[in-house]
Amino acid sequence: MKNLKLDWPVFILSGGALLVFVIASLINAGAVGDFVDQTFTWSSSYFGAFWQVLMLLTFFVAIAMIFTDSGSVRLGELKKPETSTFKWLAMVMTTLLAGGGVFWAAAEPLYHYLETPPLFEEGGAVGTQLHAGLSQGFLHWGFLAWSIIGTLGVVVLMYAKKKGQPLKPRTLLYPIFGNRIMKRSVLGTLVDVFSILAACAGTIGPIGFLGLQAGYGLESVFGLPNTFPTQLAMIFILVGISALSAATGIHKGIQWLSRFNIIFTLVLAVAILLLGPARFILDQFVSGFGSYLQNFFPMSLYRGDEGWLSGWTIFFWGWFIGYAPIMAIFLSRISEGRTIRELFLSVAILAPVVTNFWFTVVGGTGLFFEIDSPGAVSGLLNEGGLPASIFAIVMNLPAGTWFAVSFIIVTCVFVATTSDSIAYTISMTITGEHTPAGSIRMFWTLIFGAVAAVLLYLGEGSIDALQSFIVVTAVPVSLLMLPTLWLAPKTAKLLLKEQQEENRS
Repeated sequence: MKNLKLDWPVFILSGGALLVFVIASLINAGAVGDFVDQTFTWSSSYFGAFWQVLMLLTFFVAIAMIFTDSGSVRLGELKKPETSTFKWLAMVMTTLLAGGGVFWAAAEPLYHYLETPPLFEEGGAVGTQLHAGLSQGFLHWGFLAWSIIGTLGVVVLMYAKKKGQPLKPRTLLYPIFGNRIMKRSVLGTLVDVFSILAACAGTIGPIGFLGLQAGYGLESVFGLPNTFPTQLAMIFILVGISALSAATGIHKGIQWLSRFNIIFTLVLAVAILLLGPARFILDQFVSGFGSYLQNFFPMSLYRGDEGWLSGWTIFFWGWFIGYAPIMAIFLSRISEGRTIRELFLSVAILAPVVTNFWFTVVGGTGLFFEIDSPGAVSGLLNEGGLPASIFAIVMNLPAGTWFAVSFIIVTCVFVATTSDSIAYTISMTITGEHTPAGSIRMFWTLIFGAVAAVLLYLGEGSIDALQSFIVVTAVPVSLLMLPTLWLAPKTAKLLLKEQQEENRS
């Protein structure tokens, strides 16, 4: 990599922090877990309320911008998009949804059904136990989550890019600090490092969970031993797919993999509707979404049971906020030529509705079988935990073995698509290049796989610790995202004025 133009302080600090985490875990995994738990609790206690308000305000500012003149602003220098709308939406959906598209879609509705969220139990939200199971999951993977990772930050980044600045997390502060933040800046370096670490934690965690899920699934379906070699083989396959995709770039591997995943997921959804409880799924999506809208503000601003809140809502908010700068950079890279209105409608409205429907198809099917025969799904879920969630559901369907294998494939591709996109975006951050070298992109995918493999070898607790660490890194990242609330409308107006002047001339 000696010929590559790298931001060495950012590269060394972010890579070094990952290395320290792995070495510390090898020396004393328990101590690392305790440290993460303590900092997680501190982050949740002192920043949880701030994150809840930040998420809400981001969504409403984005919605307001859709209906103003700023919505017509075209992002970037291109007069029309580089890719078709379907290809673009495929990259958006698969990258931002990540492993949650299977892990949590299967598990979360059932978890909330079996143990009613305190807000519903206390009477602070209106709805049945069944509504609670779905609507709480809809909140965590709905309008607020998608808005923070793909709306306001993109506008600020695209404004700075038009001024000749590279796409980096620190670029979000360019409208405030100007060139001072872009050069040799301690603040800029720390912003980039924390953003990279948050994205790494949020990416390596699902890779590790994929190994656990695949190991459980292959043992349940084919009787293969659920051991570390089996889990490692699955990670090796995923990293190979991800590295090849990242190396071939946005318009080849990443785009092709995203399209394949969306089409395959659509086929799975149709198959579940045809062979599963279609009427129940459709009914519960409508009523569950109604419950979500009705209880939107009480759920979004709930500050009661702190233990439950930090384990669910605040955990997810920290996860999505931690991802926000890197995801905004990726979206900026693929969204040139599209208008703010088109971007916000797709990311803040369409994507959440599609995600919520997918959660109902997968999680709703599990609810149907659990209600019809208590223990049919929860028994396996309680025994095997999150890795067992999808298999506990699909093995109740006709052709359950086919569905189990299909979900192993679709999960692998979901996680691989996120890994290659994050690797590509981190490479943009540390090189400052629009199209970074293939070698550095492959390097980061291999790092993701290597760290996941080591932590998996140490046990599921180490994977959980890294995943929880994203909440800690979300503390500084949330402070970075706060100015986008006013910088996005401001920079959008400046871009609108510039484009109107260009049209007149």
